[in-house]
Amino acid sequence: MKISCGRDRPLVMGILNLTPDSFSDGGRWTDSEAAVRHAIEMVEQGADIIDVGAESTRPGSEPVPATVEWERLQAVLKELTATLEVPLSVDTVKAEVAGRALDLGVDIVNDVNGLRGDGMMRVCADHGATVVIGHMTGEYGNMHTIHMGQNYREEIRSFLDAQCTLASDAGISDDRIIVDPGLGFGKTAEQNMKIIQDCSFLGRSHPILVGASRKRFVRQIFPDMDVDDATAMLSKKAVDSGASIVRVHDVARTVSVLRP
Repeated sequence: MKISCGRDRPLVMGILNLTPDSFSDGGRWTDSEAAVRHAIEMVEQGADIIDVGAESTRPGSEPVPATVEWERLQAVLKELTATLEVPLSVDTVKAEVAGRALDLGVDIVNDVNGLRGDGMMRVCADHGATVVIGHMTGEYGNMHTIHMGQNYREEIRSFLDAQCTLASDAGISDDRIIVDPGLGFGKTAEQNMKIIQDCSFLGRSHPILVGASRKRFVRQIFPDMDVDDATAMLSKKAVDSGASIVRVHDVARTVSVLRP
């Protein structure tokens, strides 16, 4: 399924975490029935895409084996692919997990590792998947321990351009590529804010996804503001500066700001 990203109507991607240790809602949706109900509720609230993940990327989190990640995902994805009428995304860095999800009918692979994992580009190309190519500084295991320097904009743009070219060469159609500057992954709070305020440096060749939702820098910069209110405000800023998709936990609150 191709994802239509019109500037007149930004898309809202609702986050469904199946992890027991997520930084914001870990353990809340580990029950499959509750997770499915929550996904349906987010669609009713206005979500255009549901993004399902089963491995935490919070600071200090430990990677999990593909078998564990898939065990968390399988039942929920089976039910959602049969139930939802909106595109379904899997948030994973592993080709094995992505392939199994795509076999079930998932539409999008959302990879914070930028499709750098062994076999990931081939799996996505073979399935005709839409992909989200995310930027992170360093490698998956040290993304929270280092930060970018003054040339962060050029480095992000260069990385994403290079990965988009590699994806295209691997057989992923250009109109199925979305880019994500990777807020929070190796960036300072100030850098994250500047990216939100001007996404246009990423260019216009691919739709831009921005995910600020409940991240640590949001709480640092707006300590006296409800984190979901702050997320909705920042999502609106990102859309105004060039983003086509925003990834959020609280769909209703963000929709109320984007579509008053």
